[in-house]
Amino acid sequence: MAELDIGKHCKIDSCNLKDFLPFVCDSCSGVFCLEHRSREAHSCTEVSVKRESRTAGGSTSYPCSFKDCKGKELLPVICPQCEKHFCLVHRHQDDHKCEKLEVQKPRMAATKELVQKIVESKDGSKSKGRRGAKNSATAAKVALMKLKLHAAGDKGLPQTERTYFQVYLPKESKDSSKPMFFCSKWSVGKVVDYAASLASLKNNNNVLTAKKLRLCHPQTGDALRMDDTLISLLEHSETPLYNGGNVILEYLDNECTCLEDVSEYITQT
Repeated sequence: MAELDIGKHCKIDSCNLKDFLPFVCDSCSGVFCLEHRSREAHSCTEVSVKRESRTAGGSTSYPCSFKDCKGKELLPVICPQCEKHFCLVHRHQDDHKCEKLEVQKPRMAATKELVQKIVESKDGSKSKGRRGAKNSATAAKVALMKLKLHAAGDKGLPQTERTYFQVYLPKESKDSSKPMFFCSKWSVGKVVDYAASLASLKNNNNVLTAKKLRLCHPQTGDALRMDDTLISLLEHSETPLYNGGNVILEYLDNECTCLEDVSEYITQT
């Protein structure tokens, strides 16, 4: 039986290895062994011919690989992703519709937007507080001039020490609110006592078992500490009061430190 001649020899002269499963280069059509199958390994002569062309003047030019583009460049402009030559017009991935374009970008942008929304929702109370503080300060400046015309208080106080509030009164009071002014050096306890006398409110703060008349913050509803001074609440508090702004007077149980719904008071007017 005749011996079968299977396989072919590598085209590289220094190798000439007979490979039973030889590789054929798709550029130069040469036959190579496993070791020399890549274009770089066998120094394929057709690669440079395909990538470079000679102009009429004899200088090297690099044609654009983008479909139907006839642009050429004197220097190579290679896409770092697909490693093809392009003209300056088509050098970016988006411009030549790069086969390795990162299509994940829109998805990443959407993901980033979603994460941002989640972060904002988690931090919503803080951002809302900042916006509320800004709005409250602006509203107080607008209201201050009107309060100065109608507010009740100690006329002997110097103008520089006066702090004006629209004081919202307890639910059981016949009036919803009254404009008043107080000395900025007074404690909250003295403000409560003086406001109660101006509004003719029952004040049993010296009775242990009775409900206490408390001054509350108009945004948070927190009962202000009786020993804090107005000036400290105006200038140094994380949630400050504003000269010309609102405060709430209400009777609270001894263990209660906050109003349940401040909107019930502020929306009465």
